[in-house]
Amino acid sequence: MFSFLADFIRSAGQAVDIILLDEDGLDAPRRYRVRPGQILTLAGFVSLGISLLFLLMIVATPMRGLFPGLATQELKEEARLNSLRLSALEDSLATQDSYMSHLRDLMMGRVEPGGEAPALENPDTGGLVEGEVDPASADWEDHQQPAIALGSLPIEAGTVLPAAAGSQAGFNAPRFPVLPPVDGFTTRGFDPRIGHYALDIAVTEGSVVRSISAGYVILADWTHDGGYTIAVQHSGGYLSVYKHNQRLLKRAGDRIASREPIAISGNTGEITSGPHLHFELWRDGLAQDPVAYLLTL
Repeated sequence: MFSFLADFIRSAGQAVDIILLDEDGLDAPRRYRVRPGQILTLAGFVSLGISLLFLLMIVATPMRGLFPGLATQELKEEARLNSLRLSALEDSLATQDSYMSHLRDLMMGRVEPGGEAPALENPDTGGLVEGEVDPASADWEDHQQPAIALGSLPIEAGTVLPAAAGSQAGFNAPRFPVLPPVDGFTTRGFDPRIGHYALDIAVTEGSVVRSISAGYVILADWTHDGGYTIAVQHSGGYLSVYKHNQRLLKRAGDRIASREPIAISGNTGEITSGPHLHFELWRDGLAQDPVAYLLTL
């Protein structure tokens, strides 16, 4: 075979005859006149075309990401974000393991039902990556209980404070204590020192979440950390927030009666450690410990 190719290449400048014979010699021989130079030229153009096509596919398609140094800025950014998502997922799995351990302790009677879940490094903060700062934890002392209402803070002369939302809406101020938004048990309490301005209530996924009082829905949307989130503005400067829902039953602008269903509990959002309701209560911009405002849990 190699000697044939060598003779074929050496005869590139002239016409040659190629005779084909069957191995058994029964059929008549077949003779073909070819020009090796033309065949070699054609093979060269075909090889060049295939090489150019392959190079074009590498440059103009996502295949370039398979080769070091050729990835686009978008692919590099996507790779960086995927790395951060993986890190956040690992943190979420660790949080969920701790949560399940706490649930087992509750079921076995090793801890009191009213106790709080063990503190985690980044509870409900989204597993902040390096270089990011949790804005909520910087002024945690302002929310230390009992949190001071806005009207009790020193106000400079000439400052005009907005009227309470409820006075314009026609609602009476909530009459505390009130029933909790869902029936469940506490897994993590209010702790502004670690940026957890809420009460986490473990509840079966699919349970009805009710508004603690009458008001207007000011937020009903998906959030990255809290999943399906709904917030209700009450009179007297109170605002209640309900996170990690499976589905929302109201839209922004809806008028809500006291104890009216507003959502279905779930386990949505990037920062969650199992099916539960993350319940926040704010008054005049300051977080309140919901335990002091609820009847029982």
